[in-house]
Amino acid sequence: MSEIIRNGKLVSLIYSIRDNADNILEQSDLPVSYIHGGNNELIGGMDQAVQGKQAGDEVELELTPENSGFGTHDSLLTFTDDIDNVPPEFRHVGAEVTMQSESGDTRIFYVTRISNGLLTLDGNHPLAGKRLFVRIRIRDVRDPTPQERLQDRGAQQGPTLH
Repeated sequence: MSEIIRNGKLVSLIYSIRDNADNILEQSDLPVSYIHGGNNELIGGMDQAVQGKQAGDEVELELTPENSGFGTHDSLLTFTDDIDNVPPEFRHVGAEVTMQSESGDTRIFYVTRISNGLLTLDGNHPLAGKRLFVRIRIRDVRDPTPQERLQDRGAQQGPTLH
């Protein structure tokens, strides 16, 4: 009989994240492992969704922008500038630009659009503001090895979906 997911168990799972139009936004075909109830966290209540399940079980959940961990889309983090004001290496959709505020905080902005000589940068996470549908398949549940316990103790943030 398979072990049940509870605090202290090592859980291995695969997952997919889809949007409202059923487009795959992220997918893990190789198992992601974490110690349930340990220092690693999964997004949007996935930990609670798999609690009490066992290897072979599938779980589906819907995440709103508020409970996904990515938040709502903040329009103050999106701005457009003349493409000539942007260094050439960042003049393509998908480019990541690290910017620093006057207070020293840094944030990654993504080039999301180039049109009519204008370039749009967005500092929101690409999944911010989206309703997400997560499908999880539990591959294995077992006691962690001493090495896995040590790794978990040293983890500040673990297998989060991004």
